[in-house]
Amino acid sequence: MKGIKLSQLCRDLELTVVSKSSDYEDIFITNSQVNRPGIQLAGFYEQFPFKRLQVIGKTENVYLKSLSDELKYERIEGIMSYDIPCLIYSHWAEIPQYVIELAEKHNRTLVRSDRPTTRLISKIDEKLDYVLSEEVTMHAGLMEIYGVGVLIVGKSSVGKSETALDLIIRGHRLVADDVVEVRKLETGLVGQAPKNIRHFLEIRGIGILDIQRLYGVGSIKSFTNIDMVVSLEQWDDDKEYDRLGIDDNFTEILGVQVNEVTIPVKPGRNVAMIVEVAVRNYRQRSLGYNAALELNKRLFASMESDARS
Repeated sequence: MKGIKLSQLCRDLELTVVSKSSDYEDIFITNSQVNRPGIQLAGFYEQFPFKRLQVIGKTENVYLKSLSDELKYERIEGIMSYDIPCLIYSHWAEIPQYVIELAEKHNRTLVRSDRPTTRLISKIDEKLDYVLSEEVTMHAGLMEIYGVGVLIVGKSSVGKSETALDLIIRGHRLVADDVVEVRKLETGLVGQAPKNIRHFLEIRGIGILDIQRLYGVGSIKSFTNIDMVVSLEQWDDDKEYDRLGIDDNFTEILGVQVNEVTIPVKPGRNVAMIVEVAVRNYRQRSLGYNAALELNKRLFASMESDARS
């Protein structure tokens, strides 16, 4: 089952642990949603989503302070009696002693954050969305070209890495070579390289290159959205390639339709330059301009004008 350990989440988000449960290192978060237990603090526990991370924000704190000491204790104990992963206080709020005592009594973890509540929940959502997302590993390269994430696919030895190197020399950024980890997030597809090969590139005849050391930090990027796919294939004289590009082609990755361009490779073709042009053309189409359709309109207009004449 996908998820993340609570201890790892606290480290990644720089959360301060005030009180640890005995199973703190074993708590595994598998639910991407967060709960602010306002209605539970009012004494209503039916349908309580206790398996989620529980966040006490400013509003909940103010409400608690308005209650009598007896009610405060009762309501917090009501929450602690459930098997919650942890209780998080935002805004670096001071955690009352009775809350700490109840956490120890029921063996629950207490955590504190200096972030405002909305920002804290946003960071937790972002982290859990990434950790729990669908993922696939692909044999491909990934570049950021003119701000567009381009997945370069093709059979082995077709020239993916050489094309990537040429693009780096032209000022674009390498994300991954040979192996790309693709995740499906709410914002779309995001790709990155596995940690152990990040920023390295293999060129047959030379070997492994450290792109960051060779070309500087501006030549690499940790991750990027995947906006389009460039498929490289060996030129086939018997195949009819698209020469107009009126219609868009798509490929599916993790259920997401991604714009795809096929580029035939043969000696003498500057593939990196063609990829650059393909990206520029993609950006123009995204803005509503299609050069092939524009040419088509002009030809039809010219034909109609000739017919009238």
